Amino acid sequence: MTTTYPEVNFWDNLIPIKGGLDGTQLAGWTPGPAVKSGLGCVLYADQMIPVGEGVSLAADVFTPKVKGRYPAILVYAAYNKDVQSSGAPTGTNETGSPPVFTDRGYVHVVVARRGMGRSEGESVVFFNGTDVEDHAKAIAWAAAQPWCDGNVVLFGTSYYGMTQPDVAVRQPPALRGFFSIEMCTDYFRHIVMFGGAPQIDFLALWMGANFTDTQTRLHVPPLVRALLSHVFNSPLKRWWKPMVQKRMLQIMKSFQRKAPTRAMREMFASWVLDGKTRATNSIPAGPSGSLDKIQVPFVVVQNPGHFNLHQFGAYDLFENAGTAKDKRWMILSEAEYSLPCYHWQLEALAFFDHLLYGAANGYAEQPAVRYWKEGAEAFGTATDFPIPESVAERFYLAAGGEGDADAAMHHLSREDDETGSNRWAATPLGAIVTAGFDEVANQIASYEMTMTEETEFSGPITANLKFSSSEIDSHVVARVGRVDGAGVYHALSLGTIRPALRKIDAKRSTSTEITIDIDVPVPLVRDEPVTLRFSLTPQPVVLKAGDRLRLDIGSRTDLLVSNVSQGRAQFQMQVPPYFSRNTLHYGAESYIELRRVRFSFAQNTDVLPISMHEPR
Repeated sequence: MTTTYPEVNFWDNLIPIKGGLDGTQLAGWTPGPAVKSGLGCVLYADQMIPVGEGVSLAADVFTPKVKGRYPAILVYAAYNKDVQSSGAPTGTNETGSPPVFTDRGYVHVVVARRGMGRSEGESVVFFNGTDVEDHAKAIAWAAAQPWCDGNVVLFGTSYYGMTQPDVAVRQPPALRGFFSIEMCTDYFRHIVMFGGAPQIDFLALWMGANFTDTQTRLHVPPLVRALLSHVFNSPLKRWWKPMVQKRMLQIMKSFQRKAPTRAMREMFASWVLDGKTRATNSIPAGPSGSLDKIQVPFVVVQNPGHFNLHQFGAYDLFENAGTAKDKRWMILSEAEYSLPCYHWQLEALAFFDHLLYGAANGYAEQPAVRYWKEGAEAFGTATDFPIPESVAERFYLAAGGEGDADAAMHHLSREDDETGSNRWAATPLGAIVTAGFDEVANQIASYEMTMTEETEFSGPITANLKFSSSEIDSHVVARVGRVDGAGVYHALSLGTIRPALRKIDAKRSTSTEITIDIDVPVPLVRDEPVTLRFSLTPQPVVLKAGDRLRLDIGSRTDLLVSNVSQGRAQFQMQVPPYFSRNTLHYGAESYIELRRVRFSFAQNTDVLPISMHEPR
């Protein structure tokens, strides 16, 4: 332990880093005054954290200019840390903006795992025991530094969000709380094998963008980072950010063409070829199942903008953590895809001010759940999730006007006495078919109901389908959306299942997610119906009178795609495996179930009027 501050490097701080705020910052409220402000920012680059075995991790430490002892906000992930303060629109820039935190009286500590950048040691399987132990040691190291008052909290999005409950399970003595955004708790089912199929689109993008030889060795001098921050966080952002957003799909594809390190390629091959079960996949289990060991206060933010990534961990954490009920908060945000991830910094600072400085800023009075209502453009509040005031409502599949089994559009009904069926063609992704194939073999079956009164649906969404196929396996994709009064479609929720992998894992399921046990396939018998029951990603919504509730069912995610330029990211699944005719059989076993809130939007006195954005 040192007793004095490190020496300031003049060149590292010649140009002050320019901070940035972007995206949603507050969940429908205005906190009381900040405890501290105007403290500036100083960088101590490449501080080495000893973690044992002769290995040290590299960390960038950003402190207020005024020397003293402050709480530390530590962020930890597998990514190179050298672009985190630049404001660059990269997929790993997920730690927040250091000057935003230091200005408010916090030290921002950005740590890179073993084998990345200037961190020593060899890279190991993501999230493994060594990683988690290193994270715990980094927390202890930060608490003992002369710039820290002994209190450490955690912050970050995606990978930086997932590491937080993972280490909190170990109960590090200095850890006081965490603020996790877009995270997962079961790495096998939430990342690698989403819906029973390997996440090859995401995994290839993720590895190609972040784990090439160039990225692993990347070194960006602090002076260059500071210069970049003045470009990326300047008013020019209003010009370049929309341009980048429009080209995001092309950018993602370009990263997929980059070859990651050999170790990463071997891991990818192992996951998608051999890791079809929990026992054979090398990715660690994650904290799901051990969340009751978490005792510290936390806030978890769920972004529904990623349809098949980061979608169920927040609910698992909020439901099963051991933290006292009045010390945990969950925010369900509006769908948002924006890089860099500068969102929710003001919400986190309000939480940390309340937690560490005892500020009477109103955070203690915030409801346990705040949730964005698509269609109402406002936040609602609840005491728990699923919302106690909600009731399950089922919408059964029903025939179209003439009952044509191949009709593209059918109906949703509140009655379960419908007979008949509807079918669609399942074709493998990239398959060769004749021109005009869709005219004779529809690949999507759709169902609609027009709402006669304003209705709020907020909670878990379940698909229960009586299904048969002409093959031994297929893929079923269900998407729920709303069609507004102007006829504009708004995607809300998506879920997928492999019919041969339909066994429910009740032990791992939560109130929001039906977990599927994919370890032992049960092949379909040709044209013999089975029941498929699976979860879609929740998305609170208010449907006005005249709006249509819509259900689309197909077999390929690319046919039910969401556009990343419109705030949603969706990764394609390399399924179905076979050409087949898939059939839905009507009756009491074919429906979608939503949770209807008993009061309407107009009657809800707890609705918060707007989403709080920092001006762009």
